[in-house]
Amino acid sequence: MASLPLLTATPSGDVLELRPGGSWTAANVTTLEALSDTVNEQLDRAKTVKVDMAEVRELDTLGAWLLEKISRRATSAGHRADIVGVADNYAGLIEEVHQVNRRNPARAPAPNPVVAKVNDIGRYAIGATEDVRVFLQMLGSLSLALAGVLRRPRSLRLTSLVYQLYKVGWQAIPIVVLITFLIGAIIAQQGIFHFRKFGADSYVVDMVGILVLRELGVLIVAIMVAGRSGSAYTAELGSMKMREEIDALSTMGLDPTEVLILPRVIALICALPILAFIGSMAALYGGGLVAWFYGGMEPAVFIARLREAVSVTHFEVGIIKAPFMALVIGIVACSEGLRVKGSAESLGKQTTTSVVKSIFLVIVLDGLFAIFFASIGM
Repeated sequence: MASLPLLTATPSGDVLELRPGGSWTAANVTTLEALSDTVNEQLDRAKTVKVDMAEVRELDTLGAWLLEKISRRATSAGHRADIVGVADNYAGLIEEVHQVNRRNPARAPAPNPVVAKVNDIGRYAIGATEDVRVFLQMLGSLSLALAGVLRRPRSLRLTSLVYQLYKVGWQAIPIVVLITFLIGAIIAQQGIFHFRKFGADSYVVDMVGILVLRELGVLIVAIMVAGRSGSAYTAELGSMKMREEIDALSTMGLDPTEVLILPRVIALICALPILAFIGSMAALYGGGLVAWFYGGMEPAVFIARLREAVSVTHFEVGIIKAPFMALVIGIVACSEGLRVKGSAESLGKQTTTSVVKSIFLVIVLDGLFAIFFASIGM
């Protein structure tokens, strides 16, 4: 029968001699931990600790680690610790435990800030190149799917298209009208407030009309559609990708681009110009109300001035941009949805990325169109 564990502490001046004995094994773990705790105060006071293991009859990894813990407590306080009297059959175990967590990994050298910045730029460039590749790949897939629909008109998912038009277009009208109405009202209020100082109140109509019809009307609506419908597209396709429904469509011999993506993109292209028109009218109406109640300009005067300030060209400039913005939003939203991996974190990340990229590209596209129309005199 194994003997009970023992630990005798004999202080002699600055030297503390510890004599463990008996069975230092996992079967006596509770007793061993209590014994090792009883000598902690003496370990802190002694300058030299000597552990004599001559009387240890049984030893396993747990017992060896407790003895090593005693030794490390002494050395961590700046004292000397020696383990003697180790039996030959336990010497390898004691040495192995002694080496545990001794090898501290070398610190990595501090990176050169210039090299790190160049490395970051390179990573961003690679990421941008990958985004362009994915965008062009999705554009090509959409073109092939559209060509197939033109050859076989019955293959168009008309029910899905109408449903997406309802979601993207009809359901978006209230929020689009509200936001654009407020934008038009704010522009008119600020314009009247500042133009009044120069006696140029009437020029507020020019500013509101041209700004809304050419730029802000379609831009605000496109940003709202990117945040509302683009994120929904990414979340829907991403969820289907996580549940392997898209792979199931491919297994069934159906083209996911034709079945899922094409109706959504066509719905966006059809709905965004209509929403841009409705939003522009709401913004002009908001500007007219503010000009009436805040600026004292009669509605008849506002409308007459608006006819002089704007032309059909301004309206055309705004509406021409809408389908292209819708195409960009649809491609980005759907491609990001297909890049979702198998986790909810990936779905949230790609949805956020979709909205950010869509808004960024919409603003860039608006700037490019502004340069183009200025160069051709529109």
